[in-house]
Amino acid sequence: MTLEEIIEHLKLEPHPEGGYFRETYRSEGIIPQTVLGKSFDGERNYSTAIYFLLTSDNFSAFHKVAQDEFWHFHIGAPIELHMINPKGEHSHIIIGNNMLNGETPQFVVPGGYWFAAQIMEQNSFALVSCTVSPGFDFADFDLAKRSELTKQFPQHSQLVEQFTRVE
Repeated sequence: MTLEEIIEHLKLEPHPEGGYFRETYRSEGIIPQTVLGKSFDGERNYSTAIYFLLTSDNFSAFHKVAQDEFWHFHIGAPIELHMINPKGEHSHIIIGNNMLNGETPQFVVPGGYWFAAQIMEQNSFALVSCTVSPGFDFADFDLAKRSELTKQFPQHSQLVEQFTRVE
């Protein structure tokens, strides 16, 4: 299948952070606000899942969500995922299926971490699924502004410059 055929077959749409996505699951069960605490405004579904496709001519810009986000690798080239935790510590991991080469097919980004991703091979793509619990709501999504993230983490200004679109 070509990239265009995958996007069409899976009915993917452009994602605000970069890449393409489609929600594939939203649980019927609801977690009330009283149980969720101050990190959330309103109730949330138990869990949600999406397909997420990233291409080598694009990147997933720094963003964060309140929930832990599970990445599940399906097909394509490995993904380098960068994270900055609330203390300002940077880490990265390679998500892919070549486990003998240090890649991992599944990874969890902790809630509240800033994270961004890129494909590691030219002229390629990767298809993953991302699962969040409590379920995702765009109210929990924060797309980084370059100036604000650089001010917060000046030690990572080069990385922030590379993986942000919004001044």
